[in-house]
Amino acid sequence: MTGPLFRQIAAELRERIALGDVGPDGALESEAALGERFGASRMTIRKSLELLRDEGLVAARRGAGWFAAGRAFHQRLALGTFHHAASAVAATGQQLVREVVSFGFVPAPEHIAGLLAVPSATQVLLCRSVRSAAGSPLDRSTEWLAGDAAAGLSRSAATDPGIWQSLRRAGVTIDSVRQSITAGIAGPTDVELLGVPAGAPLLLVRRLAVDAAGAVVALSDHRYLAHRFSLEVEFHGWSGIQDQPPGLHDTAN
Repeated sequence: MTGPLFRQIAAELRERIALGDVGPDGALESEAALGERFGASRMTIRKSLELLRDEGLVAARRGAGWFAAGRAFHQRLALGTFHHAASAVAATGQQLVREVVSFGFVPAPEHIAGLLAVPSATQVLLCRSVRSAAGSPLDRSTEWLAGDAAAGLSRSAATDPGIWQSLRRAGVTIDSVRQSITAGIAGPTDVELLGVPAGAPLLLVRRLAVDAAGAVVALSDHRYLAHRFSLEVEFHGWSGIQDQPPGLHDTAN
């Protein structure tokens, strides 16, 4: 890692916070302890912490030290199962709150039309929202729907219980979910809606809800704050992997 020492320290602390490597109440080590561990002066440690504070990752409590401002939620992924982020938040005793910031029908962009299997420029429902936990933003989402399911959805239903739950209540069967995960950085809209600096790390998740016939019934793109959310995968049947031909499982190590 290159760059000024205070930025190197901030980067390591940022990853620790994202991984939940903090005290049970979110406490970080004291400035003196951090200085000893990193071989840095008190002024350098303070500059690192102030950088993280400006990013909304830590906060100082008078007489108590520095604390992670928002703990990461860890969503477990297992083959054959799917859980929304709300379940990961609920497991911490908190509630996920959704604010719909825009809702209406628009001509489908070509790439969205292709995913939803509708002609280009077809009127489709576009819903943008921000979800928060304990008053702090967690992610912003962009959701697309077409057909009868979109026509019967209201803005209030998109707010609570949300689009996918509303589809289920309307009798739409989601047989499977295709999920893609990648990394990104915050752009102007993320800065505005999530309150993070430009360039802040994000976890990008695209989900396609598919019915029993293989048709995509809903598309959602989520931009999670990387320091507040992680996706965990659980593998089963590991004991039998040695029976596979050589090379098939090398990348799992």
